[in-house]
Amino acid sequence: MEYIIGVDLGTSSAKVIAVRQDGKVMAHSQQEYTITQPAPGHSEQDPDVILQAVKNGIRSVATIMKDPPAAVSFSTAMHSVMAMDGDGKALTPLIIWADNRSQPVADRLRHTSLAASLHQQSGTPVHAMSPLCKIIWWKEQAQEVFGAAACFIGIKEYIFYHFFGRYITDHSTASATGLFNIHELTWNTASLETAGITAAQLPELVSSDSIINGLLETAAQELGIPANTRFIAGASDGCLAQLGSNALDKGHATLTIGTSGAVRMAIDQPLTDEEGRLFTYVLTPGHFVTGGAINNGGVVLQWYLDAFLQSATEKPLHVDAGLQQAMSTPAGAEGLLCLPYLHGERAPVWDGHAKGAFIGVQPQHTTWHFMRALLEGMAMGLLSITEALEETAGKVEKISVSGGFTHSPEWVQLMADVFQRPMHLRQESDASAMGAVLLGFQALKIETGFGAVSEKVFEPRTEHAAVYRKAYAIHGKLYGALKDIFPLL
Repeated sequence: MEYIIGVDLGTSSAKVIAVRQDGKVMAHSQQEYTITQPAPGHSEQDPDVILQAVKNGIRSVATIMKDPPAAVSFSTAMHSVMAMDGDGKALTPLIIWADNRSQPVADRLRHTSLAASLHQQSGTPVHAMSPLCKIIWWKEQAQEVFGAAACFIGIKEYIFYHFFGRYITDHSTASATGLFNIHELTWNTASLETAGITAAQLPELVSSDSIINGLLETAAQELGIPANTRFIAGASDGCLAQLGSNALDKGHATLTIGTSGAVRMAIDQPLTDEEGRLFTYVLTPGHFVTGGAINNGGVVLQWYLDAFLQSATEKPLHVDAGLQQAMSTPAGAEGLLCLPYLHGERAPVWDGHAKGAFIGVQPQHTTWHFMRALLEGMAMGLLSITEALEETAGKVEKISVSGGFTHSPEWVQLMADVFQRPMHLRQESDASAMGAVLLGFQALKIETGFGAVSEKVFEPRTEHAAVYRKAYAIHGKLYGALKDIFPLL
């Protein structure tokens, strides 16, 4: 029975799984890495550390499996970019989605008549997360980098360059750059002109299900697989989470919380939100994914634990223990509300100036009330995205959840209570990696016999409905009341 290795390049780790035709996960590896913040608003990673993590992960899984894989297929985090010189050397670190240094560029672009057409053409709202704005920032603030750059690439393209000696990107990953036309499936002329670059300075475009051959012998030896192993171009992690959650049918949304968070739904044409709240990305020909992502998912919870709780306890506090304590406080955190915008915010406000805020602080509020308010604020942000999604793409009939937060039943239950909708949790939590595997089998035209995956359904507790309805109505007014203050802070 053949198997495929699925690689998921996340923000905090590279997950690698080996999955047989029958859907059974035969091997798993996870290699972690860190984010550095050398200046306020800057978020960077060392691409060579991630490259080595991928090599270690593939080699580990291939060693367990012994027989060679039918293919290796990739999922990747979106919006990363780095500049490369003409000799294939990196001129910069990897600048990731959370980096806000190009916020002045985004501010300026968003106030032009060009912004709406760029969003409609590329599917990506004008925001500091996008490689479009980051490249313009280099042009204006780091001319030595911009002038020396032969190519601008993301993390998957960097890894493929070391595997194949070519700069290759897929339509799905490209559609999250702000530089790609989701209607014509080519680099977008207006975006290139705005950035001051040419298509020759961007990777070769291929469809997500393209088969890539020509693995370098040196790379094959490091990976522990044959040089004739086929690779699948793959897609972005958000789009593949949709596939891996078996959520391509109409009205089936996915909700993911890892380092960041998102709500997405598959559509069969490249619709864009007229109000600019949502993205629209390509998955495969005829399949698109629309939705919205928040900057502040698990990264905010980790900040809270590190900054306020670890020093207050005699021994390190595990996330699960902290969640249980927070959930012991009343729903609605007794009137304490939170905008968890520590890293600015993407959907639905797309404002890099946004800051975190706690509102309604009273004497009865404890450390755990603040943590609960933070989690509820995160949930309400995702609920607002879901409502925008319904206005644009149609009614959400079902929500499947995935990502690191699903390891906490209390957290999933909180989402169900805030949304007042059932949350469906599939057995596999690595939806993006599984999506890469499924894409690989489809690309190779290998029939699969994945059995039915058991689901656990978290039903909303109706006793909390009135509390959350009131809190959500107030929450919806907070950003509007504070947005003019944030840039002054």
